[in-house]
Amino acid sequence: MTTVQKIKEIEDEMASLFFGQKYVPLSDGGPLSDNELLAAQKNKATSYHLGQLKAKLAKLRRELISPSGGGGGGGPGLGFDVARTGVASVGFVGFPSSTLMSKLTGTHSEVSEIDFTTLTTVPGTLKVHGAPIQILDLPGIIEGANDGRGRGRQVIAVARTCNLIFIVLDVLKPLGDKKIIEGELEGFGIRLNKKPPAILVRKKDKGGIAITNTVPLTNIDQDEIKAVLSEYKLSNVDVTIREPNMTADDLVDVIEGNRVYIPALYVLNKIDAISIEELDLLYKIPYSVPISSREWLNIDELQEKMWDALELVRVYTKPRGQSPDYSAPVVLRRGRCTVEDFCNSIHKEIAKQMNAIVWGSSAKHARGQKVGLDHVLEDEDVVHIAKN
Repeated sequence: MTTVQKIKEIEDEMASLFFGQKYVPLSDGGPLSDNELLAAQKNKATSYHLGQLKAKLAKLRRELISPSGGGGGGGPGLGFDVARTGVASVGFVGFPSSTLMSKLTGTHSEVSEIDFTTLTTVPGTLKVHGAPIQILDLPGIIEGANDGRGRGRQVIAVARTCNLIFIVLDVLKPLGDKKIIEGELEGFGIRLNKKPPAILVRKKDKGGIAITNTVPLTNIDQDEIKAVLSEYKLSNVDVTIREPNMTADDLVDVIEGNRVYIPALYVLNKIDAISIEELDLLYKIPYSVPISSREWLNIDELQEKMWDALELVRVYTKPRGQSPDYSAPVVLRRGRCTVEDFCNSIHKEIAKQMNAIVWGSSAKHARGQKVGLDHVLEDEDVVHIAKN
């Protein structure tokens, strides 16, 4: 039996478990009736089995994505390796995205009247607020990409390395295509618009399994946790759950350790073909940006939302006795935008012998503030660096 067939078999079994469960409500107080006791035992066994199946499914998908042996790895492959440029990269995935890519960057990407005409990764560069951002036009994903069909594996392998993903959808059929693409990316370990689960799994030499939760367990129980750990042969481990609504899938993601968490925007193209009332409905889709690449409508909003999602910070330099240089900002990523990060982006030796004065929203005074290396810079701050 092939890996794909094993995956299908487990998915079918999981579906039958979900639809076959019959939960009997327990009585308030007093001993359980025979029916209630039987239902509780069945639910407990089902929960354990479901946890095992989810762990097995994750292991099979990992095997499919990164097969062992020479020549069949999960790397991008011929035509998909691209030299990275700019301060961040945005991957275009969709049905298809070539026209928008060509207009935004001036880079030609093969286009035809049928989907999936881009056969390799096509790079381009777009300047937003003075920052060069690399745009990668990836071939359209087809259903079953994460199962190895077509070139889906190479496409998604490149998508995993992007700082932001644009999912380009046709407004005439957005939700169906959205579901397909999300499923393929999810199957390849890409988590869209999510944060890593607040679950800590710590292996130890002995002591068995200890499960601690600082919040109520609403979507997972201890039996399901033990089933997942058992499938991964983790018999001595501490598990701590620190946020509500964690699931068995979240626990599997933490144990697998190879998931990537990437922001995504849903670019809903061809709004010139719909009514104002339909456009209002599109805006209710989370993370959506309705546009028309043909009529060039709402592209400014798309670029602004791109900038916000990338969480970039522009910092301008100010030579002594001169005005700030607003033509070429030093671009940092939020979370790594201290004065030390700023210095290191220019030259690693600068931070060793410097005084810094900062103007802008991060400074306490309009006249400027002397700061240390750990000072966190905000967007459009101005920095003057002088030797000690």
